Amino acid sequence: MRFADYAKIYATAGYGGNGMAHFRREKYEPKGGPDGGDGGKGGDVILRGNPQLNTLLDLRYRKFVKAQGGQDGHTSRKQGKDGDDEILEVPMGTVAYDADSKERLGEITEDGEELVIAKGGKGGLGNWHFRSATNQTPQHAQEGEEGEERTVELELKLIADVGLVGFPNAGKSTLLSALSAAKPKIADYPFTTLEPNLGVVTSSDYRSFVMADIPGIIEDAHEGKGLGIQFLRHIERNNLLLFVVAANSDIKKEYHALLHELEAYRADLLDKPRLLAISKMDLKENYELEEDPELDDDIETVLISSATGHNMEFLKEKIWEKLQRIENEQSS
Repeated sequence: MRFADYAKIYATAGYGGNGMAHFRREKYEPKGGPDGGDGGKGGDVILRGNPQLNTLLDLRYRKFVKAQGGQDGHTSRKQGKDGDDEILEVPMGTVAYDADSKERLGEITEDGEELVIAKGGKGGLGNWHFRSATNQTPQHAQEGEEGEERTVELELKLIADVGLVGFPNAGKSTLLSALSAAKPKIADYPFTTLEPNLGVVTSSDYRSFVMADIPGIIEDAHEGKGLGIQFLRHIERNNLLLFVVAANSDIKKEYHALLHELEAYRADLLDKPRLLAISKMDLKENYELEEDPELDDDIETVLISSATGHNMEFLKEKIWEKLQRIENEQSS
């Protein structure tokens, strides 16, 4: 499986170097004062955003991550070298949690953004720090601190403008393929899509937005049935939800079943703006429905056929209008 949206790693930051207990010894000064240097700081374990990545797969095979320790202090008050940080590059949309306490450590949403998930230990102080009027020859220095150890769970929530929501075989993958250059696997059986697919949709005037095809949800997906529960988290990052229901299905029943699954997983997902595309209209005579599905809400509906291109440009325009409205509301 090329895509992975979850990884668990055991992060150990570097230990701090020990301070040095040393006295200056020179030809004409055989009993010089203390000059032991400080130990270097241990390296951190750091997550860094990389826009070229879209999976946590590499970290699934690298469970133990350890940063370099700091070097011990030297003579002449010279500090030991700091340990090198261990930097893990991750996709944008990665959220880190402490596996034991479930504390949310932070998230990566921008290119180059960094998040320290395990801090390196401080270096110990050399003996020259401990000199005083009453103790001119301190014999001791501090030991370096241990680096932080932590088990960290990483979750990837894909960042896309539009998320496609629908049951298996509703035509989501075909729609994404028709609107963008993405080439998701398409076949006439459930769960063809086993991983989210991203596509960039562009129009003739170079406007563009990112669309994510979320693997098909089934009824009771929020309880762990089917594949949907593994991917519902990705919907959290979408600004607009595009529901896709096939014209040859019970449209009202499927639409409300999808709403129920989202609400059961996270009720606030229903607060997101949404649009309904009724797909596979080429199966209907004159691209018309026999009757109004009466969906009980005022959701905008577009009748489309990815196979023939019917209303595809109109759908693009509708999506763009909604995204612009969302952007204006967020900025005001």
